[in-house]
Amino acid sequence: MVDIRQLVSEYKDVVINTRRDLHRIPETAYTEKKTSAYVAEYLNKEGLEIQTGIATYGVVGLLKTGRPGPTLMIRADMDALPVTEETGLSFASTHEGVMHACGHDAHVAMALVSASLLNRIKDEFKGTIKFVFQPAEEGPGGAKPMIDEGILENPKVDYSIGCHVWSEIPEGTIGVRSGPFMAAMDRFDIKIIGRGGHGAMPHVCVDALEVGTQVVSALQRISSRHMNPLDPVVVTVGMFHAGTAFNVIPGEAQLSGTTRTFNLDVWNTWEARLEKVVRGVCESMGVEFELVFSKGYPPTINDDSMAEVVRRCAQNVVGPDNVVVPERTMGGEDMSYFLQLTKGCFYALGIGREDFAPVHNSRFNFNEDVLALGVETHCRAALDLLA
Repeated sequence: MVDIRQLVSEYKDVVINTRRDLHRIPETAYTEKKTSAYVAEYLNKEGLEIQTGIATYGVVGLLKTGRPGPTLMIRADMDALPVTEETGLSFASTHEGVMHACGHDAHVAMALVSASLLNRIKDEFKGTIKFVFQPAEEGPGGAKPMIDEGILENPKVDYSIGCHVWSEIPEGTIGVRSGPFMAAMDRFDIKIIGRGGHGAMPHVCVDALEVGTQVVSALQRISSRHMNPLDPVVVTVGMFHAGTAFNVIPGEAQLSGTTRTFNLDVWNTWEARLEKVVRGVCESMGVEFELVFSKGYPPTINDDSMAEVVRRCAQNVVGPDNVVVPERTMGGEDMSYFLQLTKGCFYALGIGREDFAPVHNSRFNFNEDVLALGVETHCRAALDLLA
């Protein structure tokens, strides 16, 4: 049997330097031109079959053993955030106003180095590994467009794994959760159309702002009074715009917000629930309304048997005491689309420490030693599934 830990140690500097290369060239959703080219060049040097230009900048590297067997997908997201970096790192972003503030540079680096290592020992397993590098995870989403372009076929993907650096669990731990892990995320936009007028004459107006406040209040009752309290949901109104002057009653109000749930049945009823509540308030107050509901990512739900595989492999990497069950989060992740169509697991690589800047923060950074743990977990899972 190959000594995976020893092999990973040989690639420690490679994965760190790869992460730093990528950190210097962050690109936001659907602009990942340099990142995509870097990934393709790396995979080409490893001798993998490569497809590029999938869903604009997506890349797939195919590792074939030449022996019949299942197909595993290892997925990494490539995009960065419109954040101005303030880390002071020697390898800080060279792209003004853009930063890898969510760790996607780490995800790509770990997947690339896993490709190097697994390609080196491909005589140890059978089947095929697809390394999928996806654009636009931060939105509007690159997973579904890549699926629509056929990346789960030829050969058909049986298993999938992905990883996210996770500041909510301690550095040196790995988090694995069976079942729902991350929530479905959607957006709604509401326009309330009343009749504006003089602030001293409310009786001849229909106050869109005042109706808007009632809509906000009524929406909050969906989670507090319409839903099973044992099944967590979130309805948040994050934007409310109305009015132009202190003495003018607004004739129009604009509201925008988001819904979150782990429950697929609830997820499929959000639009109807919102429409019913908004219509009831607006009709009772004599205003018109427009509701635009934009469905986002489905909930991220891990297959129980795949979670057990990753948990078992993680225990060999960090020890049983350092494999934890992370709390579910109302954040969303479009790895969920891959998990709907394959037996898969999305796991967490702990980076949390004291005085730590969290993800999506301009000072976000982490101890790069953890990257080797992610590479080893990827590789052990691949050997477990394809041995």
